[in-house]
Amino acid sequence: MSKKALTILIIVLAIIIIIFGFWYFNRGQRGDQGEGTNFDFIFNPFGKTTPKPPTTTPPADVSGYVPPPELETQAIKLRKVSSMPIAGFGIFMKERFKEAPNPSPSLPLSGEGNNPAPPAKGDSGGLKPTPPPTEFARAVRYVDRATGNIYQTFADIIDERKFSTTIIPKVHEAYFANKGESVIMRYLKEDARTIETFVGALPKELLGGDTTDNNEVKGIFLPENITDVSVSPDTQKIFYLFLSGDGVVGVTADFLGSKKVQIFDSPFTEWLPSWPNVKTIALNTKSSGSALGYLYFLDTSKKAVGKILGDINGLTTLTSPDGKLILYGNGTLSLNIFHTDTRSSDLLGVRTLAEKCVWAGGNDILYCAVPNSINGALYPDAWYKGEVSFADAIWKIDLKSGTTTMLVNPVLVKGEEIDGIKLALDESENYLFFVNKKDSFLWELELK
Repeated sequence: MSKKALTILIIVLAIIIIIFGFWYFNRGQRGDQGEGTNFDFIFNPFGKTTPKPPTTTPPADVSGYVPPPELETQAIKLRKVSSMPIAGFGIFMKERFKEAPNPSPSLPLSGEGNNPAPPAKGDSGGLKPTPPPTEFARAVRYVDRATGNIYQTFADIIDERKFSTTIIPKVHEAYFANKGESVIMRYLKEDARTIETFVGALPKELLGGDTTDNNEVKGIFLPENITDVSVSPDTQKIFYLFLSGDGVVGVTADFLGSKKVQIFDSPFTEWLPSWPNVKTIALNTKSSGSALGYLYFLDTSKKAVGKILGDINGLTTLTSPDGKLILYGNGTLSLNIFHTDTRSSDLLGVRTLAEKCVWAGGNDILYCAVPNSINGALYPDAWYKGEVSFADAIWKIDLKSGTTTMLVNPVLVKGEEIDGIKLALDESENYLFFVNKKDSFLWELELK
């Protein structure tokens, strides 16, 4: 072998040894990951490059949408409450027996163990049962549209039970008051033209028993053809409108119809009342996308009426409990906040009807049923007539922070489209109740 060939051979061997040593050293540093020999590394001493997934940017959302935290999403509980279409519902506190954490085979007796008790007078010192502990829990009552029977269940444990036996067929609207102890039912008489409004007191129930054989609802009838009814915030009074001559008259009364006082009259008959606070009744003209709408405030003590908002096509409104803010929508279903003190408006960037919302957190938070998509139509007329139906998601709008958070989409969670109406919160704001306009079933969303 020539000297030149020997030199070339030595150089090649040296390069192979260096490469093998470099590979072996780095293999020891990286550790054996069970992936076999890393041949790629021999030709790429800087390591294998793992391609990164493309960066995705969420689409811009003018509503300020903020996805809820993962744990919060998992904790959300959306449940159907009623097993039948309902005409209306009311939320109240109901007493029930506590479940014993470690139930014993026999009820402890006073005088045994930790239950000492003196013998009753004239008794020989016999022992008596200790009453089981009780608690108050959130409950809801609702009226069966078909029969007028009242049902009830607890909010945390859905256990629907029939409460009343009084039959009132085809109830269209129902309202509860006086801590769930009074009810208003509205329906058409057999002539299909005359509106009847029945106001009744519910029977007292026994602790531990939700029904009795003769649970009748007894009450009175208000004047015929009452066009609309609104319940006061404390649920102790009602305001109703009825036709008189060519106009309409507004009357306040106790929930059972006594102590009537006329506080309003108008030649215009198309009014939708609501009662945001004790001093104020809001009167909205019936909404149409082809007509200008107006909102007035009626002072219940002074019996004075003042214009608040107007000249808006398709106007729907929802007044805050303190009366300082007005949530309103127009014919495009765009929601705005009107400030009664500065008379200025803020666009929320959410599209729905104001009546598909409810105020919470004092006057800072709104919960709304917001359509996932909106087709072209004359609003809100098409929705009122049933020509258009929505598939809603439940959103939380925080006016202080300016954020809008979608809490749950029933289509994704339950596989069911819900067109939410009659939204209501319990006093502690742990539960949001609403009715599905598509079938009138009652639902609840646990918030905390």
